[in-house]
Amino acid sequence: MKDNFSARSDKYARFRPNYPAELYTFLLSLVNTKENAWDCGTGNGQIAKELSKHFTTVYATDISESQIMNAFGAENIFYKVEAVENVAFPPHFFDLIIVGQAIHWFDFDRFYKVVKRTLKEDGIFAIAGYGLFRAGDETDKAVDHFYNNVTGPYWDKERQYVDEAYATIPFPFKEIQTPELSVSYQWDFEHLIGYLETWSAVQHYIKATGKDPVEEFRSELQKTWPANTIKTVTFNIFMRAGTL
Repeated sequence: MKDNFSARSDKYARFRPNYPAELYTFLLSLVNTKENAWDCGTGNGQIAKELSKHFTTVYATDISESQIMNAFGAENIFYKVEAVENVAFPPHFFDLIIVGQAIHWFDFDRFYKVVKRTLKEDGIFAIAGYGLFRAGDETDKAVDHFYNNVTGPYWDKERQYVDEAYATIPFPFKEIQTPELSVSYQWDFEHLIGYLETWSAVQHYIKATGKDPVEEFRSELQKTWPANTIKTVTFNIFMRAGTL
């Protein structure tokens, strides 16, 4: 698994979107017991935080120590810096295994073997993610240009799975129909900038050129987002869920 998110883990925790309450309500309705849950590729622990309200114990793993250092803490959340393909959890241990915005980085075959070994017979496995936000105005065109043309060459090949809303990711489970979900926020311009700075392609661009594409494109973005203006931005959430 590639570690693209340690460099600005503090910004990741501040500026990345969270998943809507409806996502958790749906998954919890599928789970028969709520003893153990595993948040794979936990990042800043946003999913682990929500699961900790409902499960006796939550295990949260990530390969980035920096991300985990910035993660939400709770007595029943146990964080560990570890690749998901190498964990040593007991067989048939988890009621729920979930991956948020990270499955595209995993070795599918190796990870799915772990899932099938550690998930309870009636457990639920779910993956979720989100693509570009929409503001419904000229900002969308500017962000699309920044995404496709400015940072486009610097995205990892795995990004295609996000662009395809995880529809093309192998999913060797008995699939359950999931609801259409979205989440909206009120952002100012600086939040937009902070969010763009969390993109892995931005980090690759900086490493390759020594220049920050967000700062270089800032004035163009500002033309679509007047000073002191708050905009509603919406992320469509995609999710797949299934059983063994």
